[in-house]
Amino acid sequence: MNEKFFDLKKEKQDRMINASLKVFALNGYRHASTDDIVAEAGISKGLLFHYFVNKLGLYTFLYDYSVRFMLLELSGCMGGGEDDFFELVRKRENAKMQVLKNYPYMQLFLDSIRYEDVKEALYATEEKRNALPEAEAAFMKRADMARFKPGVDVRRLNAMIQYTLRGLMEDRFLENSFHPDMMNEEIKAYLDMLKKLTYR
Repeated sequence: MNEKFFDLKKEKQDRMINASLKVFALNGYRHASTDDIVAEAGISKGLLFHYFVNKLGLYTFLYDYSVRFMLLELSGCMGGGEDDFFELVRKRENAKMQVLKNYPYMQLFLDSIRYEDVKEALYATEEKRNALPEAEAAFMKRADMARFKPGVDVRRLNAMIQYTLRGLMEDRFLENSFHPDMMNEEIKAYLDMLKKLTYR
């Protein structure tokens, strides 16, 4: 990537980043078209390639930028002595929603990496692929597991929460009704229900 990209006005940077996130998130690396990206961003293909050289360069930049941005937001909610499992999940998801106010497709883009099958794209993301899951796991280690009813499998509960939240987000995007604040309220409602079912 050409470092001069960050000399562009923030509005133009974000326009290019958001257009790229959207096209990659919805189509995967193989089917993402740079023609669609430049049309979405309202820029020339020459400008895109001036800063990113090629599609893989753009994809690699996006992944690195997304991981760093999410980690930064997550680190901001790590303070305090909170040890309630569901409150920690709520804080973690709230951090993501704050990111999505500026970059709506960033989480979908990061989630899409799990289904990626193009070797060059997988190789480009390999180094940082565990950074977010490891940070989230470290954050959740504070949870006081003694609050759960006997027999609750927290590993499966956590997987269920992940599947539910991913599904909710994908549905909202498909319905064209995604809004971070409304998503936060939905997340809270699901977590409150699960808390009642699983806590002593």
